[in-house]
Formats: sequence, C-alpha cells, structure tokens
Amino acid sequence: MSGPGSSSPAGLAAAGALPDGPRARVVVAVASLGFFLITLDISIVNVALTAIRDELGGGTAGQQWIIDGYTLLFAALLLFAGTLADRVGARRALLWGVLAFTATSAACAAAPGAGALVAARCAQGAAAAVMLPASMALVREAFPDVRRRARALGVWAVGGAVSAVVGQPLGGLLTTVDWRWIFTLNVPVGAGMVLLLLLVPPSPAHGAARRVPFDRAGQVLAVVALAALVHGLIDGGHAGFTSPAVLASLVLAVVALAAFVLVQARGRHPMLPLELFAARGVRLALPVGFAFMVGNYGHVFVVSLYLQQHLGLSPLRAGTVFVPAALFAVVGNLVSGPVTNRFGARLPVVGGQLSMAAGLLALVPATASGSPWWTALALVPVAVGGSLAMPPVTGVVLEGVPQHRAGTASAVFNTFRQIGGAVAIAVFGALIAVPGGFLAGARTSLVVAAALLLLTAVNSLRIPARTPR
Repeated sequence: MSGPGSSSPAGLAAAGALPDGPRARVVVAVASLGFFLITLDISIVNVALTAIRDELGGGTAGQQWIIDGYTLLFAALLLFAGTLADRVGARRALLWGVLAFTATSAACAAAPGAGALVAARCAQGAAAAVMLPASMALVREAFPDVRRRARALGVWAVGGAVSAVVGQPLGGLLTTVDWRWIFTLNVPVGAGMVLLLLLVPPSPAHGAARRVPFDRAGQVLAVVALAALVHGLIDGGHAGFTSPAVLASLVLAVVALAAFVLVQARGRHPMLPLELFAARGVRLALPVGFAFMVGNYGHVFVVSLYLQQHLGLSPLRAGTVFVPAALFAVVGNLVSGPVTNRFGARLPVVGGQLSMAAGLLALVPATASGSPWWTALALVPVAVGGSLAMPPVTGVVLEGVPQHRAGTASAVFNTFRQIGGAVAIAVFGALIAVPGGFLAGARTSLVVAAALLLLTAVNSLRIPARTPR
C-alpha cells in the first residue's frame, strides 16, 4: 500500500526522505548528539545542585525546581513539538530546537539568582521538547527498514548513555571550578550540532499536518495541569498536603486534566489524537516509559544528594560514583538492537525493567552501609536494565503508527516519560525533605520506584514475543 503515509522505501523516497546510506548515518549522528544534549542537562545538573543551593539559596524546594522546571516544560510541550515536527519537517524543527537550547543554556549560565535560573531552565526544557520528537522522527525517515531502525535507535540511545558517562564526573569537575560552566558547555555542543544539521537535506513536511491548526486550548490546559500537579507535590512536601494552597493546586491539576481530555475527545484538531491509543504498542509502551523515568530521574536525584549532603563527598567524587554504571549503559544500548532483532522486543523490555528494579532495591542497603563503592555497584543493574529496555520500547511505539504520525507518537511516548521524571523529583524530594528523615525518605523512594518497575514489567509480558517484521 502506497501513499502519503507509506513507510516503504519507495514511498519514503517519493516523499523526499533520506536514503538509508551515508546521509542516514549523519542523521543518526545528529540525532544522537541532540539526545546527548537533552539528557546531559539532567545528569550534569544533579551533581551541581548542592553548589547551586549554596550560592543561590532555595533549599530543597529550589533544588527540585531546578530539575522539574526543565522537566515540566519538556513534558508539557512535547505534544505540541511532535505536531510541529510533523508540520514543518523534522530537520527544521530540530534546528529551531537546537538554536533555542543553546541560547537558553547561556541564560542559565548567566542567571543572577535562583528564580532566574529556574525560569531559564523552564525555557531550556521547552527547547528540549522541540528537539526530542524531531530527532526521533528524523531517524524514522532515514531508516524505513525495521531491523536497521532498531540498530539506529540503539545508537541514538547511546547519546543519552554517553551523556550519563560524562555528565556526573564532568559536572563534578566543572562544579569544583564554577557550576555555571555546566551550562556554558552546551554552547559549543549546540554549535556543532547546527553544523551537522546543515549536511542533512530538508525533511518532507506532511501537507495534511501543515493545514491543521495548533490545538491552543489543549496546550494551555496541558501546561496548567502539569504545572499545578508538580507545584502541589513539591509544596506538599514542605508545607504539608493539608495546606489550602497545596490542596487548591492539586484540585486545579485534576480539573485541568479532565478538561484537557474532554477537549482532546471533542476537538476537531486535538494535539493528542486519541486514536493513537488504539495502537497496542503505544498502550504497552507508555507505562514502561513512565516507570523508567520514575526510576531513572528519581534514583539519580536521590543518590546525588545522598553522596554529597549525607556522605559529604565533593561534587567530583560524587560524580565518579556514577561512572561504572554509565559505562555499562553504553554497552547495553549497543547490545539492545541486536538482542531485539534476534529475540523480539519482549525479552529486553521485561528483562531490562527487572534489572532496574533489582538495582534500585540493592541501593537500599547500600545507603545504610555508607559506602560509595557499594552504591556504585548497585547502580550498574539500574543503568544496564534501562539501556536494554528503552530502545526496543521506542521501536514498539514507532512501528505501531503510520509515518505521518511518527512525530506525534514520539511526543506522546516521551511526554509520559517526562511526566514520570517530574513526578519522581517532586514526590521523592518531598520524602527526603522531612527534617531528620533524609535516609528514610531516600529508601522509601527507591522501593517505590522498584515496585512500579516490577508492575510494568509484568504488563510488558503482553508485548509479542517477536516484533512483527
């Protein structure tokens, strides 16, 4: 079957998509570098949170907002960004996102206070939202063959794994000089990505998508719902969940979410087409993405603070604790594609989540030991499991939708991922913020994340043993 939504090589060539050759490898390089930038600003910032608090103030709540300000706008705008990638073409959307990300990184580096830094981080998250679905859609255009795409997605995911390798130790090293360098670093990386994008021919913009107006009501409601939820969860951990302001924020989140669903169901051009949920792969992948980010963002946030604020390690020493796990994650990402091609998506997805859960549970006694090296050892199965599971889950999402919905489907998947990360930072930060209860809160956080991953691993058994080819 051919046509505008055809994903056959002939159909893609007719639409002007990249051939599966040298230029396609340039696409993998630029997409991986984009993922590197996006994830670097989570791993590299976590290890600098204590230094930022010491200079700019803000306490634990400020530390949470430095992470969640980025994550919140990232999650809230991903659906818009997916539509944008479909509307103007993946290459152009990615270029816009990189330029904005570079500029906002410079603003973070120059922030005079905690409020200005949080605002710049929010803008940076918005730019990251534009980048991510565009990079994934660009990979799909370049690799119409499912098997080659699985390997390409594994390499794309290495961008995130490499940022994890260099993020924590590099963040620690730069923080010993000045934490502002962790944001300045993004400027030359962004410039290099722009140069690579100039080598990529323009992506086809889907004519139907260009004629569809943006869902402004849905976008506003999405931002309000997520902002109110995160605000309520963060403030609830400090002011108490019976506080009138906290209760009002959580009620607003529920009302805005209900209104968002109603608008999406009844609108002529919704930003979240509900028919996407008819694809079985999308329904199976969303809980996995959410749980993965709860475990991933949550454990990095908690362990970074544990190493520095409880054990008293320097930022550099704290960063090196994450290095062994990050190195294993690179291997896991490279192995994930071949494993998926041989055994199907179910094995790496289920096995990866079980590995993450085991590592998170191992971190509980590690925090009691006070040993950074035990902590480093427990982090390895968390990293390996995540690196095995995420590329095939991404492939399941993309295989379940037509070509012209690739950007939107990618955005939906990553929205659920980022919501999981934002909720984890808000809830886990509230648990560790209890006076004198840091260790108890940290351990509770790790157990909650492990339990959630076990549940989604069981649900992932419904993924077909072999992905349809």
